[in-house]
Amino acid sequence: MAVGILPIATSDEALLRQAVAGARDSLDELFRRYRSVAYRVAHRLLGNEADALDAVQEAFVKALVHLPSFQGRSSFKTWMLRVVSNAALDLGRQRGGARPSAWMLWGRSIARSASLIHVEPTRELERQDLRRKLNEALAQLPIAQRQTFVLHAEAELSYREVAETLDISIAP
Repeated sequence: MAVGILPIATSDEALLRQAVAGARDSLDELFRRYRSVAYRVAHRLLGNEADALDAVQEAFVKALVHLPSFQGRSSFKTWMLRVVSNAALDLGRQRGGARPSAWMLWGRSIARSASLIHVEPTRELERQDLRRKLNEALAQLPIAQRQTFVLHAEAELSYREVAETLDISIAP
């Protein structure tokens, strides 16, 4: 295998071992695998793009610093999403818990989609309305429930993985 080329089927565990040993490509691959889901989780928890990007950046820095101490008691994905979720919640608290109103989120969604040409404008408006309703509903949930929902629905974690991520037990 050529230097710098990673096989597609490389497991997270193998990439972790290589990253801890100093292989930059392995570290890049791990973060590439989880950056999208990390952003979606942070965005759903914080409600806006700028804060979500800040939280993901902070989480990836924290993960990089603490990577050598990762003990593998959970999957890397679960651990990474715990770091992202905590970074998002910390950022939300630092910024006074201020989240954009549903009206602001809806306005941003409209502005963003106005720049695109849609073949089915009615369908796009329905999606925007659904996104707005989802954001409103999520904003009404207590943080623990919002976090649980986002990790399950947005990050596609199983209930067991959500429990591991949040360090809680599953009710019998």
